[in-house]
Amino acid sequence: MNKKITLLFILSLCVMSLFAQQSKREMRAVWIATVANIDWPSQRNLTSKAQREEMRAMLDEFAKNNMNAIVVQIRPTADAFYPSALEPWSNWLTGKQGERPNPYYDPLQFIIEEAHKRCIEVHVWLNPYRVLNSDNLGILNKNHLFYKNRDLFVKYGDKYYFNPGLDETREFLNKVVEDVVERYDIDAVHFDDYFYPYRVAGEEFPDAATFKNNPRGFAPNQRDDWRRNNVNMVINELQKTIKSLKPWVEFGISPFGVWRNDNVDPKGSATRAGVQNYDDLYADILKWLKEGSIDYVAPQLYWEIGKKVADYEILAKWWSENSFGKNLYIGLYNSQLGLPEANSAWRKGNELVRQLRLNKNYPQIDGAVFYSAKAFVKNKLGLNDSLKTNFYKYPAVCPVNRNIEGEPSAQPQNIKVLRDGKDAFLMWDEVEEEGGCQIAYYLVYAFKGKKVGDMNDPANILIRTTENCINLRDFEQKFRGNYTFVVTAINRYKHESVPTQGVTRRM
Repeated sequence: MNKKITLLFILSLCVMSLFAQQSKREMRAVWIATVANIDWPSQRNLTSKAQREEMRAMLDEFAKNNMNAIVVQIRPTADAFYPSALEPWSNWLTGKQGERPNPYYDPLQFIIEEAHKRCIEVHVWLNPYRVLNSDNLGILNKNHLFYKNRDLFVKYGDKYYFNPGLDETREFLNKVVEDVVERYDIDAVHFDDYFYPYRVAGEEFPDAATFKNNPRGFAPNQRDDWRRNNVNMVINELQKTIKSLKPWVEFGISPFGVWRNDNVDPKGSATRAGVQNYDDLYADILKWLKEGSIDYVAPQLYWEIGKKVADYEILAKWWSENSFGKNLYIGLYNSQLGLPEANSAWRKGNELVRQLRLNKNYPQIDGAVFYSAKAFVKNKLGLNDSLKTNFYKYPAVCPVNRNIEGEPSAQPQNIKVLRDGKDAFLMWDEVEEEGGCQIAYYLVYAFKGKKVGDMNDPANILIRTTENCINLRDFEQKFRGNYTFVVTAINRYKHESVPTQGVTRRM
């Protein structure tokens, strides 16, 4: 009996050790949906001050959870959460499309500044084709492009969209993205699963005339291929647009979780999903990954482990085997936790904890993106606690993008500890670089004793900071005896500099 107890104890320690393992490089992102006021702002009649307070509170919560990126929706329905000469202010922001915040401020600029202060990346999320989520044209501002050139738009079901088959649509979308990348200090451009819209029963997408007038060499029976080519072209063009302006800015896609079922295509997943990217949304994700047209993929795996038609475990493995070496982040459905209408997997235990644990089995998975922000604010089923105490206990750096060439910046110089009464300040010289080598933030490591320890162990990261001076007495960790401190610089390419020579002080 004693031997059995001892063996069980050893096994439990091994499991706990595996469970607690963390990577120094890991994407920990959260979607902030603005459409229909899902996450932010919580309602359309908030004052500018209240909007900013809500955003700061969310960012503070993310920082407590050691998150390192947000994916914020800035163009939900051919509108803007920033001043734009191309599209009107979003009605989800002020309650009326075309009406700017009063008192005035630039929400996107504010979000970037506040997130970067917290060493959190900002991925701007745009919806390419959607114009209206309903057939209520009264929502549109009189100066909207819809009223200037109606030929660019189609109605499908009860919604309005840009016509993806038109050259003018691609040109306009490139202008929108170019404008944002050029004017704002963003880290990535992000599209979700909405390319061609999800099918409406009994109705064909109204692009027959466009296909007839501009087939581009596709035969009459190849309209599906033509539609995929429409999306392929805009993806390729956007990648070139982004990189021509700022080579370090990533282009990522978060597709529906199933590319194709294997009963349709042997290369597909062992699923029986009712929707497939390739066939229904005309998004050939694997082509973009293989050709490098996108820099990362974050498939929305919003199903539980063991679901018959779309098993999370099967799909996590499938995407890990079909990411073509590009960065892979799994889209997780934390908003589903605890919902009364959800099945038991989402109500009786924290399904996301099981999924995060499973992801550790696949080294190709570089992290996760959570949908969505409000679930963190509510701490559904104690998810925040699980992250703080286990999975995200220590800080992490966003992964270097394997599709983007970059280089480290210069190392910080003249690291020293200066005492001032009871305070002890760790200081170093700022690193001055430009472009992708511009410093995003510094990593400060603290090692007990007189030697530099393992810099790949995130437990040794004391802080990520944009400052070049920190007060060591401000930390919960109490420094007693000898400590050795090291500082490195993380740049916009996410490369880490050579470390400074460690400085040892008795505290």
